[in-house]
Amino acid sequence: MSFYPVTSHRQRGMALLVSLVFLLLLTLIGISSMQNANLQEKMASSVTLRNQSFQNAEAALRMGESAVQVSTYTLPICSGTTQCAPPAESSSLTGAGFNSTSGVTWIAAGNGFYGVQNIGATMNAVNVPSNTSATLYRVTAVAIVGNNVRSVVESIYAKY
Repeated sequence: MSFYPVTSHRQRGMALLVSLVFLLLLTLIGISSMQNANLQEKMASSVTLRNQSFQNAEAALRMGESAVQVSTYTLPICSGTTQCAPPAESSSLTGAGFNSTSGVTWIAAGNGFYGVQNIGATMNAVNVPSNTSATLYRVTAVAIVGNNVRSVVESIYAKY
């Protein structure tokens, strides 16, 4: 006498097949979750590098503005449209030094570089007392973090 229930031969192994399909689905969901986590990690890293680059460029900009503030700081007025335009090399700059095209000398500052241009004098500039002449300086700062994260910031500094 047998105590095992009678099963049909057609249903043998069906639980194994259902289990394997269920395991396959769980594996696909797991792989998808891993890819999503990896993508989020890359995005977070990118945002971190971009913020770090911007902060470094801001710090270099402030150092450039501090250099211009010194009472003995002088720089000849730029000449021509090429040398008075914002320096084009800021998008490809990799180190300190003089650029003959723009006439800007790039100075290493912290984790970035800054360059200053004297763009001339003006009367009645914003935040300058009336009827006072002010010399305008363009301060451009560049910071590079990692292999390809670059930030370029610029300010116009009025010195009177």
